[in-house]
Amino acid sequence: MASNVCFKTLAGLALFLAVCVQGTRGGVTCENLDQERCAFAVSSSGNRCVLEKHVRRSGQEAYTCRTSEIEANDKLKDWTESDLCIKSCGLDRKSYGISSDSLLESGFTQKLCSPQCYDSCPNVVDLYFNLAAGEGVFLPKLCKAQGPNAHREMSEIRSSGYVAPGPVNPAKLVAEGPVNYMNLEATQFVALAQAPAY
Repeated sequence: MASNVCFKTLAGLALFLAVCVQGTRGGVTCENLDQERCAFAVSSSGNRCVLEKHVRRSGQEAYTCRTSEIEANDKLKDWTESDLCIKSCGLDRKSYGISSDSLLESGFTQKLCSPQCYDSCPNVVDLYFNLAAGEGVFLPKLCKAQGPNAHREMSEIRSSGYVAPGPVNPAKLVAEGPVNYMNLEATQFVALAQAPAY
């Protein structure tokens, strides 16, 4: 009798482990994730999942998980972020989209750069490493600058790199009055459609 109970327990445990392993190795499909697991997940194709919020005609909010075009490190395929990393890194499961804006918040950056997050949550670090690089900032340098130089590093993120040069010739900033198109002849209309010469 005792061996029968032990066998059933062992069989139940084996079934449980098989389901868990299949769930983690069977492949993460973003569109199949619920809103509690979507943000900060990586699909089996290596693309990051993104939570999107839609408002229905009735005014009710609806959430969908989609596969983004942003690729993660190959080692992170089939990744669903742990609750411990979400908490350690100062993240929110209901984060919509993917943005570098949170890097501007010193409180978030302190949590991201903390050993609990930076050394233990490779998926989160990979995401924000790439987001910071997109802004022209090296994340390890930003983390090292926590303290007196943190403000300067944040300023680099805010400036986002290059500034477009101004026009060679001064721009005309005064708008002309409205044109009555009904009184124009065809030749005048074509002349108006041509690009202005600078």
